[in-house]
This record gives sequence, structure tokens and C-alpha cells, in this order.
Amino acid sequence: MPLDPTPRVPEVPEAVSARALLTVSGADRPGVTARLFTALAGGAPAVEVLDVEQVVVHGQLVLGVVVGALAGEDAVDERALLQHLGRLAADVSADVGVRVDVEAATAGPVAVPAGRPHHVILLGRPVAPEAVAGAARSIAAVGGNIDAIRRLSDYPVTSFELTVSGAEATALRTALASVAATTGTDIAVEQVGLARRSKRLIVLDVDSTLVRGEVIDELAARAGRAAEVARITAAAMNGELDFAESLRKRVAVLAGLPAEVLDEVREALVLTPGARTLIRTLQRLGFRCGIVSGGFTQITDPLAESLGLDFAAANTLEVIDGRLTGGLVGEIVDRPGKARALARFAAQYGIPLDQTVAVGDGANDLDMLNTAGLGIAFNAKPFVREQAHTALNQPYLDAVLQVLGFTRDEVLDAS
Repeated sequence: MPLDPTPRVPEVPEAVSARALLTVSGADRPGVTARLFTALAGGAPAVEVLDVEQVVVHGQLVLGVVVGALAGEDAVDERALLQHLGRLAADVSADVGVRVDVEAATAGPVAVPAGRPHHVILLGRPVAPEAVAGAARSIAAVGGNIDAIRRLSDYPVTSFELTVSGAEATALRTALASVAATTGTDIAVEQVGLARRSKRLIVLDVDSTLVRGEVIDELAARAGRAAEVARITAAAMNGELDFAESLRKRVAVLAGLPAEVLDEVREALVLTPGARTLIRTLQRLGFRCGIVSGGFTQITDPLAESLGLDFAAANTLEVIDGRLTGGLVGEIVDRPGKARALARFAAQYGIPLDQTVAVGDGANDLDMLNTAGLGIAFNAKPFVREQAHTALNQPYLDAVLQVLGFTRDEVLDAS
């Protein structure tokens, strides 16, 4: 006996009306869309709008409209609908000087690709045709379909966003990684959804991310130990040495330096191109912005203040009688410490971790990058690029804005 004995009436498929696709192409000008839809609104047979897509590329308009004959007592067949729309199209074309093509549209149900859609962002200076071709082939190879393409920016990098359906995220990232490697184009993959635009907090590493170079190397140079410390720094950033251990070794060689060298190094810092634009834009969009560094508070705190940042965390060099002792004070901000700092600041502002962004370049940033909702490896070591959510190899820090989906126009509006 069935669990639900209620008699069921067999479902009768709903009758599908005749449908047609109108494609408008030509030089864009005010009034084209209005003229077409005004024509569709008048005359008989009456139609309903089922789908619309419009794009303008360098002043050239492409507008697609799918319409269906409204159901009524007198059914309209496809031939009659196409004849009516053909006459309408000729009138619109003559009035506004564009081409209007009419053809029958598939009336059956449209298959919905499996899986959630993704944004694929291509960034480069320039973006070569082979990068687009390679990305398109890779997307198709993993069962994906490109539903839409739009340009995000033309400066300081050129970037395009492809909306892709039907492909699984891991397969998509793997397939596109080889394209990025062979063409030198950055390719990021993000899931389509509100979460992408709901990010509200960003954490930036400092050395070789927010600023050029490594502060510890500059301090070591003043102690006459530059080469030794540079080797330790490189090993730590590549994940070959424990960061806390390497930090203590590097700091030890600074013993005896006058505290004034900290001011000298800080004043000589050079921000990464695009850093101010990134911070200013995100702040005006409501982001909380800050830095979490394996460097030193004597450098990072004044830097954060000068940039108007919301928070900062770093290590503190011990200074006694105006000289560095070669030691540290307090808890070390190492690889796990950076992730803890991100979580602490997110909790402080009541922001869920999946609404946070972290940007860094070294192995000690990996926990922080993977704790954030979106972790971006910026001009990072290969070891880091392979494990981060996405990677940027452009010399401009504000390219992060395009990974977040902001267009150049939106950046300018927020400036």
C-alpha cells in the first residue's frame, strides 16, 4: 500500500507558445532599445518578453531578445509570429539604423548545467589572445560553458571576467593553472554568489606585499650582515625553515644597532604600486583594512597610522638604552600567529571569516591565506601560489580589486 493513497491526477504538459529570437547589432546610440520594445508592445499578435541580454563593445551594440506569443483563444503558430516580427524588425532597422535579425527560438526546456557557476578572471598587461583561447579550451575540456564575458579593467592591468557554468571548481582551477603558467596571465576562479561581494575585511602582509622589499634585510644591511640574513629570509619565505626560529636568528644579528635605524628604514619604505588605491577604494566601500606582519611594530604601527588602517599586528623588537638587544618582546607573530590575528580582528568587528580577504607572499602567510574567505598569493613563492585560493603575479596591488569583481569604473567612483 502506498504511503500516500491520495489519488493523483496525471500532470498535463503546459502548451508551449511559439517563440522567436531577435538579435540587434550595430552602432550603439540612445533610443535603440526603447524603439525595439516599443515596437514589440504594439500590434498583434501580442508577445511576452522571456529573456534579454545586451552588451556594448567599443560602441557596437549586440542585443538579444527572446519573445513568445501570449496564449489566447487564437493560438499563434511559429510562422505567423516570425512574419509579424520580420515586419517589425524591418521598421526598427530603418528607424534607428541597426540590423535586426529574427529567427525561431527553441521552445523546449533549457538544460541547467550541473554544479554552481564560477567566475574566471583573466588579468595581464597585456592579456594575449592565446591566454583567452587557452582558457576557453580548458573550460570546455572540463565540461564548462562560458555564459558571459565582461571587461573589468583596462588599467593598471587589463582584466576580463568569464561567467562559467557546468564545471567543478577543482577541475576548473587545475585546468586553468597550466594556461596561466604557459601564457603568463593570472587566472583566478571564484564561485558565483553573494559571498563574493559580501567581503568586508582585508588583511595585508607588509614585507614584499604592502611595501617593496623586506624590512629585516634593510636592518641587517645596517648591521653589516645583509647576505647572511637574506639567505635566512629566503629560506623562511620558501617554507624551508620554521619562521619563528628563523626570525630569532635574524633578529639576533641586529644586537647593538641604535634604535634610530628603525626610523631610517621606515622613512625609506616604498609602497607597492596600487597599495594606496586598494586601501582607499576598499575603505570607501566599507571594508575594514589592516596589516598582519611577521615584521616589527616599530615599523608597522606608524605605517598603519599613516595609511589610516583599522588594525595592525606584528612583532616587537626589544630596545634597551636606545639600542636593539637582538631579542623580541611578547608573543611572536609567526605563521599560526598571523591566522590567529586575522580571526581576532574579524571577531573584533563582528565579521565572519568567510567575509574576509588575506593577501600575502610568503610561507608564513599560508595559514592566514587559508583561514580567510579568500586568500590571495601576491607575487608569491611557488610553494605559496600552489596552496592559496588564487594568485596574482602583477606588480600592482590594486589588481586585488578585480579579483574581488570590482570594475575600473567602480574603482574610479569610489576614489
